[in-house]
Amino acid sequence: MEKGYPPQESAPPYPGPPLDYGQGMPQPGTYPQPGTYPQPGTYPQPGTYPQPGTYPQPGMYPQPAPSPPGYQPGGVFAPAPGAPVTTVTNIVVTPRLQDVPGQTVCPHCHQAVITRTQHTPGLLTWAICGGLFFFGCFLCCCIPFCVDSCQDVEHHCSSCGRVIYVYKRM
Repeated sequence: MEKGYPPQESAPPYPGPPLDYGQGMPQPGTYPQPGTYPQPGTYPQPGTYPQPGTYPQPGMYPQPAPSPPGYQPGGVFAPAPGAPVTTVTNIVVTPRLQDVPGQTVCPHCHQAVITRTQHTPGLLTWAICGGLFFFGCFLCCCIPFCVDSCQDVEHHCSSCGRVIYVYKRM
């Protein structure tokens, strides 16, 4: 016996199939022939099958189920009277506007437009300027105001000119 391993035990023996296994199945060769149907109103007892060659009498086929409420002939479905009517609302999902012009719907004039962008100094611009000034680069502290990738981006509607979104870098 090795350390850390439980003793090996053999699996229990297989008990065999259930006692009633196969009793609900018909014996081979006792299946009904294709095309045989029981007479209307007479159904075979469980485990027995009709004789070959028996068919239902003409006109004795089961009647179709009644149509559901609101169903009209021709496959047209109309809501039942008094049923609540569902209103579908379409939501336009536009990609998030970043530092390049993008297509969106203006919330002010409701036109589908491609935005016009304008770069403005933001928090990141001033933080870089202050960091450069703090480390003694007095002559370089104005550079972030000239670099577009350090500034915030305002998206304006090309139709009405109002601000749609401001992309803040920080």
